[in-house]
Amino acid sequence: MHYVYVLKSLKDNSLYIGYTTDLKRRVFEHNNGLSLSTKYKRPYKLIFYEGFLVRIDAKHREIYLKSGWGLRTLKKLLKRTLV
Repeated sequence: MHYVYVLKSLKDNSLYIGYTTDLKRRVFEHNNGLSLSTKYKRPYKLIFYEGFLVRIDAKHREIYLKSGWGLRTLKKLLKRTLV
């Protein structure tokens, strides 16, 4: 499986969107400072993920969610979670 996931920083409420094939391992890495891009805003909470059978579909979804329209869609979808 290929996963697109959204993490919320408990430090400053910022969002991080990523892609992985091992969701548990990746969240562990983010929360333990093993990822340079998220090291300074930890701890993180996994607030959303989607699973895909095909890698390219997951990558396209990640790219979309990082775009302006995708981020707006995500914020509408998770508006109660992001409060």
